[in-house]
Amino acid sequence: MEQTLSPAPAKADRYYLMCERNWIYFLLIGVAGFLGAFTYVLRGNVFCNAQTSNIVLMGMAFGQGNWRHGLYYLIPITAYTLGAFFSELLPNPVKRHLPMRWDTLLIAIEMVVVLVLGFLPETAPVQISQVAINFIASMQYNTFRQAQGTPMATTFATNHVRQIGIGLAMELRHFRDANKAHRQKLYKHFLMLVYFVGGAIIGTVCCRLFLGKALWVLLLPLGVLFGVLLHADLTTEKDLVETKPSGH
Repeated sequence: MEQTLSPAPAKADRYYLMCERNWIYFLLIGVAGFLGAFTYVLRGNVFCNAQTSNIVLMGMAFGQGNWRHGLYYLIPITAYTLGAFFSELLPNPVKRHLPMRWDTLLIAIEMVVVLVLGFLPETAPVQISQVAINFIASMQYNTFRQAQGTPMATTFATNHVRQIGIGLAMELRHFRDANKAHRQKLYKHFLMLVYFVGGAIIGTVCCRLFLGKALWVLLLPLGVLFGVLLHADLTTEKDLVETKPSGH
């Protein structure tokens, strides 16, 4: 008698930690777009979310023989370096001594920084805001690395623009066949770019209306992120505290 084999059970969908969910990344890059607009409009016409421009300006200053001005750029570059340094060392001690992940604590730190910077008078040196935002942007970039399996940057847009170009090339390459696997990734990078631009638009408008206190607008999305992540740490993901997010 011929025996029929039952099909193998379907593999369960992979569970992603709350700190890896797509919408978390959309909000984070929206916050970064807002901060980019804030530092450019009100704090010295610079972008503090990444350091490429600072390194180029430092090299230009050295090339022109302006050593003092060039050395000044070591301040934001060092702040950014320290942000990556501390965000690499702190996750394990945090989850051992606190009932939350480092990812959650980082959002709380960002909220404190935003709150404090909002109290600064407009006459305060712009370097205070620049260095503080350099520091938290670096920590955010190094902490949140993959959105549901897709490598992501949450503080600048260059890679998303590049990935959109790659996705459009894949769309052309597979135009006549059924292979559309690239579309999910393309759509995700496109949304990241949209949220980044949206954050910059909202940030620009708020800066004109509220000046330095515009930063307090960020307490709303950051508060939502903190509440959701903390709830997951204390309840649904309490037993997953030792599980590392993707990319770490």
